[in-house]
Amino acid sequence: MSKEIPYKIYLEESEIPTQWYNVRADMKNKPAPLLNPGTLQPMKFEELRPVFCDELIKQELDDTTAYFDIPEEILNFYKMYRPSPVMRAYNLEKALGTPAKIYYKFEGNNTSGSHKLNSALAQAYYAKKQGLKGVTTETGAGQWGTALSMACAFFGIDCKVYMVKVSYEQKPFRREVMRTYGASVTPSPSNTTNIGRKMLEEFPGTTGSLGCAISEAVEVATTTEGYRYVLGSVLNQVLLHQSIIGLEAKAALDKYGIKPDIIIGCAGGGSNLGGLISPFMGEKLRGEADYRIIAVEPASCPSFTRGKFAYDFCDTGKVCPLAKMYTLGSGFIPSPNHAGGLRYHGMSSILSQLYDDGLMEARSVEQTAVFDAAEQFARTEGILPAPESSHAIRTAIDEALECKKTGDAKTILFGLTGTGYFDMTAYEKYNNGEMSDYIPTDEELEKSFANLPKVD
Repeated sequence: MSKEIPYKIYLEESEIPTQWYNVRADMKNKPAPLLNPGTLQPMKFEELRPVFCDELIKQELDDTTAYFDIPEEILNFYKMYRPSPVMRAYNLEKALGTPAKIYYKFEGNNTSGSHKLNSALAQAYYAKKQGLKGVTTETGAGQWGTALSMACAFFGIDCKVYMVKVSYEQKPFRREVMRTYGASVTPSPSNTTNIGRKMLEEFPGTTGSLGCAISEAVEVATTTEGYRYVLGSVLNQVLLHQSIIGLEAKAALDKYGIKPDIIIGCAGGGSNLGGLISPFMGEKLRGEADYRIIAVEPASCPSFTRGKFAYDFCDTGKVCPLAKMYTLGSGFIPSPNHAGGLRYHGMSSILSQLYDDGLMEARSVEQTAVFDAAEQFARTEGILPAPESSHAIRTAIDEALECKKTGDAKTILFGLTGTGYFDMTAYEKYNNGEMSDYIPTDEELEKSFANLPKVD
């Protein structure tokens, strides 16, 4: 193409996708079904109703419908901050001296600061449509809780957030944004639930985990009339809503005849990565195009690269359904020195199946290297990235430097999930030289694996 590539590639408002794409429809090997923890049989719609909203259950269980219409009320809110731009990282390319072309899809242009709002709006909308009083949820680094509190305020329903204790303490400003939007925020584990009290008794002084926060949120949802539980990652429905990221990215790149060779996303539970890669993976599954897709996770919580592909509980309290995924074990708690988010013990069943089928790669990176990449990106591109996003930045830089060695002018696309302005405690530790890397030992992981449920 002869068109000059601008710094920012925008779609018009009229070009915002009006449907979400369900990559499962094109998967030959479908993700394994959720199992009832009591019977070990696939969960049915009726069994999930006490936990999730009805419409979201339908989306969760649907492996065949390729496209779902986005309701008008959600589209109208999307137009307040979407479409989000695809950016060309010209300054980073120059600093690296690489022939590679680097693009990133920027999802931080909303008050929540991340991509999480895409699914939060959908889940709050369906809860409101069902006539519920409110929803409960967990949050780790705080992006999901922030996004859900915004969405619930917009649709006029209550929001109860259980925030992993270490993040609650490290990120007080995230907490206050949630409260500003009307949410109640409780550090997890807490003494407000049976599961929280049990965890505090068994692990005095624990800094918490996403698995524990999930258990508390589910307990409150299932014991409080008019409430349901909503989740910000991992589930099929969440990846469906987040597909708008990849659909927009592909449409914007197609405008200029740009085809990425490598697509990179950070991976914690899978919402950002799954959303970014969905239309590209769809083409790969249908045999229409090929892409090299890389999932990047923290070395301190390495579910893809060191986990087991097995059925496991989605929560520490073992009250949620079993999901087949790459997991470190539902009892795994990341080291408290882990500052970069992406703290979940497992990975989306969709992404786990795609990875097991060899359709994508995975690598883990240490957090000091992640923050080194974050600062290099901030100084060249002018955006302070979220620590989660910076895992993808680290690998994008590494791939661009490899291109410098080989002389290959490859095109790289990565997901910049959001901004890092609420993560300054972590940046402070890095800048003060106080940040350290921690990699769990094989013995620690084996101890966690020993508690995986026995499923034939």
